Amino acid sequence: MIVIMKPHAQMRDISAVITRIEDLGYRVHLSEGEERSIIGIIGNGRPIEASQFGRMAGVERAVRVSSPYKLAGRNFHPENTTFKVGDLTFGQDLAIIAGPCAVESRSHIIETAWAIKEAGGHMLQGGAYKPRTSPYAFQGLGKQGLRYLSQAAEETGLPIVTEVVEPELVGLVAEHADVLILGSRSMNNYALLRAVGRANRPCILKRGRSSTIEEWLLAAEYILSHGNTRVMLCERGVAGFSQETHNTFDISAIPLAKQYSHLPVLVDPSNGTGKWDLVSPVAKGAVAAGADGVMLNVHLSPDEAMCDGGQSLKPERFAQLVRDMTAIFSVTTQQR
Repeated sequence: MIVIMKPHAQMRDISAVITRIEDLGYRVHLSEGEERSIIGIIGNGRPIEASQFGRMAGVERAVRVSSPYKLAGRNFHPENTTFKVGDLTFGQDLAIIAGPCAVESRSHIIETAWAIKEAGGHMLQGGAYKPRTSPYAFQGLGKQGLRYLSQAAEETGLPIVTEVVEPELVGLVAEHADVLILGSRSMNNYALLRAVGRANRPCILKRGRSSTIEEWLLAAEYILSHGNTRVMLCERGVAGFSQETHNTFDISAIPLAKQYSHLPVLVDPSNGTGKWDLVSPVAKGAVAAGADGVMLNVHLSPDEAMCDGGQSLKPERFAQLVRDMTAIFSVTTQQR
């Protein structure tokens, strides 16, 4: 249920409603807009009557919310969520996050970071821990990979984005990373979602390969309900029957997720297609569809990459794509 306050309701009236809700044993989510405030009631399993609030001072009306996701939905939070990481404002700027799929060596990640910065990228991504389908595939450098990322950040000034794969690793990874990634395999790892929810780090939640948009938003709800409000969604393709691409990139998920949720929506066309020559057109189409950011695999020598070289852009192709996406974003922003 949400309690919609009258335009420019007094703070004492808002406080009185919050006190009533908490006295009934519920939790509160307050969303303050420019003209009116909306108070979300997070249930404890017991029914609650809207009439308890309809007669209170400053209340316009109380409305039941049928959506299973409350904190991630627009009923509780109608305005877009924005927040800063470094100089970048997620949900407002076009966030360009790039780097190799996996951290391979100190020199390689630092050289790649400089190439990304010079091309106009905003953040450096690279996997220190890599969940792989085969137990014999390269699993990442672990703690050493995190140290290499930190050294690249110190030299270039680029914020670090990297994946966390286990609840026990959240604290360690958060010491090195500015933004945590929850990969598609982790979307249903509820212990990990709760741990990231308790961490003081922005996070990117990738959609699972076989997940609906509702399931994706419910996974975000786990993180939000444990206190972390700086959550971003990331579309990276779903399972399909085509053998031509790694995944089937669902471009319609971008406007749908933005319609249902206030959270920033990013895309990962590298994993979404699995082919470097498809990355640029899909990335540009995603920006035109309203994406708030793009995650891209960039490698100095894709043929020699230890992980996902076939979907990685060379720095010069990345630089051109940055210019193209920036131009498209400028046009679409003017039309919003």
